[in-house]
Parts: sequence; C-alpha cells; structure tokens
Amino acid sequence: MNNMAQHVKILGILHICFSALGMLAGVIILVVFGSLALVGAANQTDDRFVALPVLGGIGGLIFIFILVLSLPGLIAGIGLIKLKSWARILGIVISALDLISIPFGTALGIYGLWVLLQNETEVLFRVQPPMPMRPPTY
Repeated sequence: MNNMAQHVKILGILHICFSALGMLAGVIILVVFGSLALVGAANQTDDRFVALPVLGGIGGLIFIFILVLSLPGLIAGIGLIKLKSWARILGIVISALDLISIPFGTALGIYGLWVLLQNETEVLFRVQPPMPMRPPTY
C-alpha cells in the first residue's frame, strides 16, 4: 500500500511538472508573438497597424489555448499529491488524454493509467467516514 502511495505522489509531481512546462511554452509563444508584433510595428509601412493586433491576438489565443489545456493537469497533480478523492478520476482522464502527446505525454499517460487503475490505489482514494464522537467519560 505504501508503495502505491509513493507512485501516486510521483505521478502528481510529474503532472505538475508536465503542466508547468506546457504553461512555460505558452508564455514563450506569447513573448515571441508579442516581439514579432513590436518589430512589425517599428516598420515604417502602413501595414504595421494591421500586424500589431493580428500577431498579438494570435499569440494571446495560443497562450490561452495552452493554458486551458495545461491547467487540468496541474489541478490533478495537486489533488493526487493530497490524495483527494476526486483526483483519481481526474488523473485517469488526464492520463488518457496525455497518451496523444508523443513521446513524453505518452509515457506519462501509460504510467498514470498503470498507477491509478491498480486496486491498491483505489483503496488509497476511498473517502474515510468521519469517526463518531464519543461522549466524554467521567
């Protein structure tokens, strides 16, 4: 049981790292497109007024798209580390979607599905009912 708890924590950390790398890629794309827009705006042609909002808008949309794709993995990773009951299902969905992202996402997805579909892991995520309060004894 302790072994699977370690695997779940490692999986959570990997999901956080993978999502953070995705967010970093989004920020880099935003900076690149913003820089291209500024370079285009510095040009002395009439097209510069068209280039600035188009390039900035494309960079912004790509950034938002990558952020929307990366955020669920970050949330799942945090939930897995804290062994939240909802995190196992979200982790399974995220791991299945990660299979599409070749090669690192595929490896993470396979590992994630292996960890989260084990019977021992399912026991880890079961919600324990609160202990009933006993009246004090005098």
